Amino acid sequence: MKKYYPFTISVCLMIAVAQLCVAQDAKVEYTTKTDILYYENAASLEDAYINERCRLDLYYPTGLKDFPTIVWFHGGGLQAGNRSVPQALKEQGFAVAAVNYRLNPKVKCPAYIEDAAASVAWVMKRIDEFGGSPQRVFVSGHSAGGYLTSMVGLDKRWLAKHGVDADRIAGLIPFSGHTITHFTVRDERGIPRERPIVDKFAPLYHVRSDAPPIVFITGDREMEMLGRYEENAYMARMMKGAGHKATTLYELQGFDHGGMAKPAHDILVRFVKEIVSE
Repeated sequence: MKKYYPFTISVCLMIAVAQLCVAQDAKVEYTTKTDILYYENAASLEDAYINERCRLDLYYPTGLKDFPTIVWFHGGGLQAGNRSVPQALKEQGFAVAAVNYRLNPKVKCPAYIEDAAASVAWVMKRIDEFGGSPQRVFVSGHSAGGYLTSMVGLDKRWLAKHGVDADRIAGLIPFSGHTITHFTVRDERGIPRERPIVDKFAPLYHVRSDAPPIVFITGDREMEMLGRYEENAYMARMMKGAGHKATTLYELQGFDHGGMAKPAHDILVRFVKEIVSE
């Protein structure tokens, strides 16, 4: 089912009021621990590229207990980009783990998926040391980061390598991510970007009824990257057809692929707070 999310004046007003209330709330302070290497074995220290790229910054509230955490993956087509904590996710009462991962052409598939899984596993195993709840870890990201979000959350083998059950993730929120096999993976095989492929490196290949709650968000179908809304809509339909009841799809009308991230962050914040309050 397609859901529209037009930004009317009333919706913007509610968001502004909610943000004001958060800003005035109980003097919560935040700190950031930077450059955390999320691979913890000796071999990773000897690999210069892993040592360079496989790091995260953890932004978290001090003095709070059992807070939720969002693992955030940047975009860039699996070929570019760097970690940062989105401004819209700051001072919301939860932590954000902003993750870097290895990039094509220095590595090929599935290295970046392996990195994404390793970072999520690190957060789920270590967030309690900072006061967070391992049961309240959400995964999200934009574009390539959305693709990684879905792959890590739906194909359970990647987290299983770290002794973590993907079903322990509190929620998956991919922003404009591929649900077919990513175009960079296809580039690596010499397959044209206009030729869709669904194999084990496609989130669509891993449709299942028992996955964590998932929210698919895209920009306007007429303004998005080629087919991005349609493949997400198909994925959402197939998840529901498989019996997954906690699937939601948003199409942000009037926003293109890059511009959709700003309003999508508001949906992400609301979703996290709704899940945590249940």
